[in-house]
Amino acid sequence: MILVRPGDLVVSGINAAKGAIAIYDESNTEPIAATIHYGSYIPDKKRIDVRFLWWLLRSQVFRDILDENLPGGIKTELKAKRLLPIQIPLPPLDEQRRIVARIEQFAGKIEEAKGLRKQTAAQVDRVLGATSAGVFDSPKWPQKCIESLVGRRNLKNGKSVKSASGVSDVSCLRLSSMRGGQIDCRDCKPVPISRAEAKPYFVQKDDVFVMRGNGSKELVGRAGLIEEECPGVIFPDLFIRVPLNDSELLGSFFIAVWNSRPVRKIIEDIAKTTSGIWKINQGHIAAISIPVPPIEAQSRIVAFLDALQAKLNAVKKHQAESSVEIDALLPSILSKAFRGEL
Repeated sequence: MILVRPGDLVVSGINAAKGAIAIYDESNTEPIAATIHYGSYIPDKKRIDVRFLWWLLRSQVFRDILDENLPGGIKTELKAKRLLPIQIPLPPLDEQRRIVARIEQFAGKIEEAKGLRKQTAAQVDRVLGATSAGVFDSPKWPQKCIESLVGRRNLKNGKSVKSASGVSDVSCLRLSSMRGGQIDCRDCKPVPISRAEAKPYFVQKDDVFVMRGNGSKELVGRAGLIEEECPGVIFPDLFIRVPLNDSELLGSFFIAVWNSRPVRKIIEDIAKTTSGIWKINQGHIAAISIPVPPIEAQSRIVAFLDALQAKLNAVKKHQAESSVEIDALLPSILSKAFRGEL
């Protein structure tokens, strides 16, 4: 073990190139211990600002120096005997402090931008949920339980099968295939059963399923729609098929209302957990009531929500692109700083 005192610079010999470098703050009163894979260094305050050294060692400039000076480059464990002989750019102390102040000014703005982006992302997710809840909350629409719409006996659990090690004519959907109200039939695994045995469980275009079990409480009870033909694909035991009458209830409308906030609250209240798996059953599904407006109104609501989702997706895409740009800012600033360009 090594001893780390307040004010020391601590460097991970294994992960230094990944930024695993810290300053043990001087406000601490007690030393701490670390394994021999760390190095603890006492900075000479007359020659260097430890924050300058901390930023430098986390920059691409330093990684380039390591590549030039170490036999294995940044993959070599950075012990003291390898680190201490390395020469680094070292401006006067006042200039070091000026550079650190500039870096930390930019770093603060970058963190602020990241925080605003996270807030916006959370608000985007809330918009659809709040809008959906408002859309479905109409006293003029009759509330009907699923049992009256499809009949409890018509609800069907999927097939419990193990994965096949080789090639099979039949594949089974994975739980991960259900995302955002849709079911991706490409997300499946081959299973060792015959087509005759699989026949009652084959999925078809426009089928609707509810997930009766999942390790996440937020995902159990979610509904998804098959939007394309999926020959040779069956649904798993943790999916329940809900056979809808299209003349009374559109599959796309059912998905939207079933995954909405009011129904989610009901499902999460009744879900039970066993061995870390949250579950609901056919009885729970059959007893839940949902609003059933006329078919024309259902079509309008689905079109409205789809248009809103498309706009929100565009915002999320822009955020993802801006996130990449924001993440690239600090490395760029550090490179400029330690090349004397800041």
